[in-house]
Amino acid sequence: MEQQLVVFELANEFYGINIALVESIIKVQAITQLPQTPKYVKGVTNLRGSVLPVIDLRTRFALETKEDTRQTRIIIVTMGTVKVGVVVDGVSEVLRISDESIEPLPPLVNSVDSAFLKGIVRLENRLIILLELSKVLNLEEQKSLEALVV
Repeated sequence: MEQQLVVFELANEFYGINIALVESIIKVQAITQLPQTPKYVKGVTNLRGSVLPVIDLRTRFALETKEDTRQTRIIIVTMGTVKVGVVVDGVSEVLRISDESIEPLPPLVNSVDSAFLKGIVRLENRLIILLELSKVLNLEEQKSLEALVV
């Protein structure tokens, strides 16, 4: 079997998510910060007349924060039951991979905190970390994002 991935960059590493989960990719636009939200929630934005929560994957993954650049993008995805904007450093490509090219994570990486990591794709000159988007936020966190847009 084969699958298509949207490959994006975050802190000089490449990550991939299944293209079927991606609604669109947009340039960074105005984000309204909200009080009393988790650190990884950048706020909400207006996307075609709908209020959309926006999360920062750098903060969620406990990576060093960085100012937005011209390459910074928001990937609009369905995460569990809620549509969310995910801020990434840049989107590089759409890639077709075979299921055989996906390797399991090393044993040291398998923990509750890394449940959203699905595997690693080894290409000739780089590795791509596969994300399981539905597990980046737990159910309680997903429900709190849903409450932001109701």
